[in-house]
Amino acid sequence: MKEKDSMIPLERIENRIFLLRGLKVMLSMDLAELYGVEPRVLVQAVKRNIDRFPEDFMFQLTKGESGSIRSQFVTLKGGRGHHPKYLPYAFTEQGVAMLSSVLKSKRAVKVNIEIMRAFVKLREMLASHGELSRKLNALEKKYDTQFKAVFHAIRQLMTPAEPKRKRIGF
Repeated sequence: MKEKDSMIPLERIENRIFLLRGLKVMLSMDLAELYGVEPRVLVQAVKRNIDRFPEDFMFQLTKGESGSIRSQFVTLKGGRGHHPKYLPYAFTEQGVAMLSSVLKSKRAVKVNIEIMRAFVKLREMLASHGELSRKLNALEKKYDTQFKAVFHAIRQLMTPAEPKRKRIGF
């Protein structure tokens, strides 16, 4: 399926994948918005099926983690009822996959497919970035001795020459 045929733009999903505790996760409030349900409905469905969500599929954020995520948002709505009462949950890729079995709407299935594609694309991008970094390090090691002379010559040109003194007298 082409990106223009998808329900949700890929960038919108990618921007909601965070790195927490060394894991790529999506937050319950973001998932609820993507699935078109209220956050409390999503959490209730998960709690009714808690045996499907072990710790490596889902975990609740600490106050510190929640605060750091919240500080990334530039503006927050003011007033009563606009901020979550409870700490959000974070779902790993496996947890997001399990959500499709808990939320049984057609939209949930379609959104879940798109989220899985976003996780795969992100994994591919990270792999290619790692490969590029390894190649650059190898080039640096290979050409380090050759460029050392060039850097030394450049440093010599950059240092100011000592002014010559005129001799006084005969």
